[in-house]
Amino acid sequence: MEISYLKKTCSKDNVRLDAYLADIGAYKSRSQATKFLDKITVNGKSVNKNYKLKSGDIIDFEPAPEEVFGPEKIPLDIRYEDDDIIVISKQAGLVCHPSTGHETHTLVNALLYHCGELPDLQGDKTRAGIVHRLDGDTSGLLVAAKTMQAGEKLMADMKEHKPNRHYLALVHGVVKPDTGKIDAPLLRSVKGRPKMIVRDDAAAKDAITTFKVIERYNDTTLLDCKLHTGRTHQIRAHMEFIGHPVVGDPLYSSFKDDIKRQFLHCYVLGFNHPITGEYMEFKDELPQDLKEIL
Repeated sequence: MEISYLKKTCSKDNVRLDAYLADIGAYKSRSQATKFLDKITVNGKSVNKNYKLKSGDIIDFEPAPEEVFGPEKIPLDIRYEDDDIIVISKQAGLVCHPSTGHETHTLVNALLYHCGELPDLQGDKTRAGIVHRLDGDTSGLLVAAKTMQAGEKLMADMKEHKPNRHYLALVHGVVKPDTGKIDAPLLRSVKGRPKMIVRDDAAAKDAITTFKVIERYNDTTLLDCKLHTGRTHQIRAHMEFIGHPVVGDPLYSSFKDDIKRQFLHCYVLGFNHPITGEYMEFKDELPQDLKEIL
């Protein structure tokens, strides 16, 4: 089969090749661009993913194959549903939307099966209905949109950090203050696995988490953590930053915990209904696997 290569002229200076291709939509992510690196040339020459493009560089690349995904019969723990939104308690191990390495068996697949049709928010079919995310191994409450109008309003509220989101987190060490505030900007690390790090850098995004102690144990503490922003891995990265990583966290903790996932559960979710404006709040108790850990 003949492959049709595409050609782009770079319009920026001093930008990484993989980042630029993801930014212009040639690939859905930097990691996907890296997978196609042997099919990419700049000014007719092969380069590595860290190559810094200059304005005017000619990029030839093979487009990624169109992704095909659809409904899958995956159980959903539905807490509320109407014509515009659906609130679920997401089980641990379920990734929110298709991505590299998780092309199937995601929350989007499950919602497509249950709802039949979902809005392509931001023009991205893989984000159908998804207005905010929980990490794959984090459980708890999540709201999704069933209509474009509801999705756009919920995403606008999320961007302004209006929803009320509380997590239960078991962390290593005895946290001494009863309450605390972590105001530490986060930046994605460029080394190793996808990890967020605290950096006082112009590229870092504001990140604020407050917490209060629920119970102290011999060498761990159960916290109520409230998100005032919604950054990737925010609670996990902030807990590591203050020296109290989440128990069971394989990425942010150096402790060797004999549990299957991080102890993190979204147990309170409050928001204004995107159509009626009514404030709605849901609470969710700890799932059985985390109860057993306590």
